Amino acid sequence: MPTAETTAPQANGSDAARAAGTAVDDAGGAPAPATAAGARSDSGEAAVPGSASQPDGGVGTASATTAVPASASRAGGGATASAAASGVTSHPDRAAHVPTPETTAPQANGSDAAPLSVGTAVGGTASTPEAAASQANGSGAATAPEDDSPRPPDTAAPSRRLFVSRVVAGAAAAAAVGTVGYGTYGVLRGPKVKRVTVPLAKLPRAAHGYRIAVVSDVHLGPVLGRGFAQKVVDTINATQPDLIAVVGDLVDGSVKDLGPAAAPLAQLRARHGSYFVTGNHEYFSGAEQWVEEVRRLGINPLENDRREMPYFDLAGVNDIAGEDEGQGPDFAKALGDRDTTRACVLLAHQPVQIHDAVEHGVDLQLSGHTHGGQLWPGNLIASGANPTLAGLDRHGDTQLYVSRGAGAWGPPTRVGAPSDITVIELASRQA
Repeated sequence: MPTAETTAPQANGSDAARAAGTAVDDAGGAPAPATAAGARSDSGEAAVPGSASQPDGGVGTASATTAVPASASRAGGGATASAAASGVTSHPDRAAHVPTPETTAPQANGSDAAPLSVGTAVGGTASTPEAAASQANGSGAATAPEDDSPRPPDTAAPSRRLFVSRVVAGAAAAAAVGTVGYGTYGVLRGPKVKRVTVPLAKLPRAAHGYRIAVVSDVHLGPVLGRGFAQKVVDTINATQPDLIAVVGDLVDGSVKDLGPAAAPLAQLRARHGSYFVTGNHEYFSGAEQWVEEVRRLGINPLENDRREMPYFDLAGVNDIAGEDEGQGPDFAKALGDRDTTRACVLLAHQPVQIHDAVEHGVDLQLSGHTHGGQLWPGNLIASGANPTLAGLDRHGDTQLYVSRGAGAWGPPTRVGAPSDITVIELASRQA
């Protein structure tokens, strides 16, 4: 039977609204009035349809209305009906859909029926993806979708790493250049004097304080020439030694090429003279010629020979490198017939000759050859090949002193092994 809502005049001038149908509850009760979509009630209230499906899947639908006062929905002179949520179903087990604030928001355009806002359920179906996600998880609030859009790469961290690596590399390069530069300056400046006291048991009291200036590994050549030789001579003479011992590797070249460079050696001055033994580099440069040249310059060569000094014996042996030329060391010739009650000082270029010196009762051996390592990794190589890298050491009853040398071989630089001329001061235990 028609109701007041179904016979209400339409806003567009039609005589009657289309009937919406009747709803029958599960108990077979009286039909409920259905309101046409968009119709206004006699009291001026707007209705928004809601539908509820029957549990048995029947075709009957219930259109429940939610009344909204017209006075609250008019804006700017036009009546605007707020959209209501779906009505309460006739089934007792079904929960009513509660209207959200968005569905009751007034419209500002004065239209008779308000459009459904975002998130409003129409006929039990979500109108937006957010509302659908809300219904799926049972929450009243919409879940924001994850942002899968690609993000720009973070370039700050690589830039910082690159900056730090460049700073470290630059600092290392500056340190290396500075170290090498300082090492080169140290060589070209000339050797410094080092003083070491060595007590000898057999040394008489009168020889207490006797000074021997030890110089080795001058390595005169294209870089370290005449000017460098003059610095060495001046440094030695300034110590006012009693004896000068040149223990090998004086030159790196022939007499023809380096004779003028070695000329300042004629100025060496000591109370008991200057003495020389060959090193391995003399055999690379013509040892026989250099032996004659140093003799001409006033230096006494000791080729497997010995001299009796006022207070001790001074002996010298050839370098091991001379063995290939039949001029190797001969300890028996140099030390075999000496008076063993006297102290003995031996000049031998390489420290490894200490073993023969021990066998022949030498009290002190003076050597060079190692350069103190000169620079890394030379220190590792020299330390592994020699019993003593630098300084004073003891092997049985024999003491060994190894000078770091006055010059440099190869690159004219030293790192961690400064050049030196050592003044050995003999001490008598009887004093």
